[in-house]
Amino acid sequence: MKLNEKGLLVVISGPSGVGKGTVRRALFELPNHHLEYSISMTTRPPRTGEVDGEDYYFVDRKTFEKMIEENKFLEWAEFVGNYYGTPKEIIEEKIAQGKEVVLEIEVEGALQIRKQIKDAVFIFIVPPGKKALYDRLTKRGTESDEKIRERINKAEKEFLLAHKYDYIVVNDEVTNAAERIMAIIRAEHAKTQRSIHNYLKMLEED
Repeated sequence: MKLNEKGLLVVISGPSGVGKGTVRRALFELPNHHLEYSISMTTRPPRTGEVDGEDYYFVDRKTFEKMIEENKFLEWAEFVGNYYGTPKEIIEEKIAQGKEVVLEIEVEGALQIRKQIKDAVFIFIVPPGKKALYDRLTKRGTESDEKIRERINKAEKEFLLAHKYDYIVVNDEVTNAAERIMAIIRAEHAKTQRSIHNYLKMLEED
């Protein structure tokens, strides 16, 4: 008998450049999982290799702002001149179906969700050091030095918000980070507060 049949929202977050997307992709490459990726929406242009509908839903500002007015986002934020948001209905439907939904978002968006969904699991990804963060942002080759400095300054402030998360995972090596996250997800399903109702029901039926 499965003790926890309710869906689980797993929020993977952290400052820009810590490797959230890389870790999330490695997580989904692990064997024997039933995770579903929640695709965010953004107004920023796709980076090399990114696919619309797989990495993000890429839309223009007018479309995004109309959705804000219609309250169609679970969270949204404007970051470095672009909007990012999580379409509300898709998340709610998957959780209701009992699915494990993984959401990868920026820090501001994660904290918005924390206020709305109390039983979601929040995981903060950090680099092994500031130099690693700078190197990752520089190697992208997609932004000016000014934009990189802007991201680093923002990251230094966001590191101080780690205490608002349930777990901290250091992205020292991508596969290791993904395996740590998978261990967290499995442990969360076994938490008493998530499984006690079905456990007591099982005892009554035995």
